[in-house]
Amino acid sequence: MDRFDLAIIGAGPAGMAAAREAADHGLRVVLLDEQARAGGQIYRDVDRVTGLRGDILGADYTDGARLTARLRAEGVRHIIGAVVWAIEEGFRLSYTREGRGAQLAADRVLLATGALERPMPLPGWTLPGVMTAGAGQILLKQSGLLARRAVLVGSGPLLYLIAAQMVRAGVPPLAMVETQTRADMARAMRHLGGAVRGWSYLAKGIGLLAEITRARVPRYRAATGIAIDGEGRAEAVRFTSRGRAQRIACDTVLLHHGVVPNTQAARSLGVTHRWRADQACFAPVLDTWGGADVPGVFIAGDGGGIGGAKAAEHAGRLAALRIAECAGRLTEADRDRRAVPLRSALSRELAARPFLDTAYPPVAEALSPADATIICRCEEVAAGTIRGHAKLGCLGPNQAKAFGRAGMGPCQGRYCGLTVTALLAEANGRSPDETGYYRIRPPLKPVTLGELAAMEDTAPDSAEQERAT
Repeated sequence: MDRFDLAIIGAGPAGMAAAREAADHGLRVVLLDEQARAGGQIYRDVDRVTGLRGDILGADYTDGARLTARLRAEGVRHIIGAVVWAIEEGFRLSYTREGRGAQLAADRVLLATGALERPMPLPGWTLPGVMTAGAGQILLKQSGLLARRAVLVGSGPLLYLIAAQMVRAGVPPLAMVETQTRADMARAMRHLGGAVRGWSYLAKGIGLLAEITRARVPRYRAATGIAIDGEGRAEAVRFTSRGRAQRIACDTVLLHHGVVPNTQAARSLGVTHRWRADQACFAPVLDTWGGADVPGVFIAGDGGGIGGAKAAEHAGRLAALRIAECAGRLTEADRDRRAVPLRSALSRELAARPFLDTAYPPVAEALSPADATIICRCEEVAAGTIRGHAKLGCLGPNQAKAFGRAGMGPCQGRYCGLTVTALLAEANGRSPDETGYYRIRPPLKPVTLGELAAMEDTAPDSAEQERAT
């Protein structure tokens, strides 16, 4: 079995930056990613797409080519299309690629698994024609496709970005149904100092809003009572905004109210997680270098707490410096000297985060859905069913599996986990930390018996890697 100094899972900004930094210090690095090309979700397919749709997607997206170019330099083995489904004792990684299983080992592991869009269970959200805003953006990035007659629903800066991109592409959304309120913005003002320090975020937001306004996209704010109507597919969005009932006929609904850390791999390793009230999600407990409380495990990027692409890049490099020092490739003094500008840049990137998190909170109706609303799409479990479990004495998500099947479908709780925790915590009068989360075990992703039967015990050879990269 091939062995590396460092295995990195995820080729987004954190993973790419960490791989390059670690390789530059002489570590033997392997980078595994599910996509066919480096970039992660934020820079998805950036090398190919920049020349096709870079003007629509914007400079923040095309900047990712800077990281992918450095990744192509020598020293990093990049395995594309690799679905990591187990990380076992001694950091033996099992993954599948092109229908075959394979394994490799590493002295240390860096998880750069990024974020997931926060689930937004509302009445009608399971209808065909309803998807996350991020999924809509993936269609634009990878295939140049845009939903026509679409309504954007929710809150957060990503909604403005996608709306502006749709405007640039000549297919503006029919409307934006936003849930943040004036009270949210008033509460955010106490963090204005940080927002001013992170002025670039404010400048970008103002620019995006200007594009949306010039295109005359209707915006409905402080929306409540949101539901998606339709017989067999999405046909309209119904809601109340500032005391007036509204109904907008449409073909597509794009939902978004923030992103949350993708913690599945970290939890499978036993990393401690704590509830973050500021971002309304669980995040791993890390030191200032991204080190977890499991020796040899590091986490960088949005998987360790939501901060954005640039923050993820800096965090990845910081983790790589610490790993290089642990491996004896850097002295402590040299590590700290190199870290100074990275910490300064990371601090600037995170300065605006408290303002944004407070100004654009998750949608309350989706955090505590009505009883009839499906919250586990895999197993079709409704919110009222989870509340019923609580009345029978169920205290946490793992115990809930004995009462029903929430969290036991193909997604393994990725999209219902936070909602199940929130519902049980609310029903039982307990905190999210007391309520807990699903216990995650391998396989982290579905794996077939055929893939296991075709298991190899080594990573692809270097020639294959050069072609893959």
